[in-house]
Amino acid sequence: MADWDGHGLPPVAAERARRAAAGGAWTSLLSAPAAAGLQVAGFEPVGEVMGSMVQQIGWTGYQGCGIYGGVYGGAYGGWATPTITSSAPTRFAGFRPYVDALYRGYGTAMSRMAQEAATIGADGVVGVGLVMSQLDGGAREFTALGTGVRARGSVRPSRIFSTHLPGQDVAKLVAAGWMPTDLVYGISVAIRHDDWQTRQQAAWGAGNTEVTGYTELISHTRADARHRLAGHVRESGADGAIVSSMDLHAWEIEPGENHRDHVAEAAVFGTALVRFHTDTAAPTRTLTYLPLR
Repeated sequence: MADWDGHGLPPVAAERARRAAAGGAWTSLLSAPAAAGLQVAGFEPVGEVMGSMVQQIGWTGYQGCGIYGGVYGGAYGGWATPTITSSAPTRFAGFRPYVDALYRGYGTAMSRMAQEAATIGADGVVGVGLVMSQLDGGAREFTALGTGVRARGSVRPSRIFSTHLPGQDVAKLVAAGWMPTDLVYGISVAIRHDDWQTRQQAAWGAGNTEVTGYTELISHTRADARHRLAGHVRESGADGAIVSSMDLHAWEIEPGENHRDHVAEAAVFGTALVRFHTDTAAPTRTLTYLPLR
């Protein structure tokens, strides 16, 4: 077998998709309510699909004192210093290479999942789960896993759609005139130097007081992640999005002795939607129930 050059599907994944496309028994991650909901919406499952990528993240970017953010529109040290996000238009944007690596990892996994779905004749993927797992060292695996579905009618999507929503929720959206298009996300990492004011507010004995520097760090990071999510929605040509998760965690680094900065990472994931009809009354199509008598 020839060495894989990293383009397209990995050989093992391509062979799995080829066997699925050839027919026979299919697998599904759908629950019974999800499968029934998809039937109501005019879709049928065609197989489980997955995309995966392992990426070594050996360079996360400039992590050194957040005080240098003062070069970007803030005070240089002293009473208060600015929060610098990975989207900031400055070379001191901190963890931008790390955030770019996360985007590349998730994007590649979803692209390969969509390729598998297209290979087996699916029109979309529902119930998609996105997972990032830590492997040895700095290696991380990005995985996208869902169930490929095909439209039974003559009207077919122009490209593969993907959504984190389960089948019954997709059915409700379609009945209401909405169609999921893409999984969308926004990720941001920000750094802030623990300046004099922050150290005083966070010191032992300060009492029950707000640490305004930490509030600013968390607020800026979440806001930047949401801004990037909105940009992803616009790029997809969608009208809006349903958010599925909004995660945040923070940690501290010590660039030098008695010198501490705090870092926050925020990630927002969701499904972009487009409107395809605006009727006030939704279709009344339902499943048929038979009495067990």
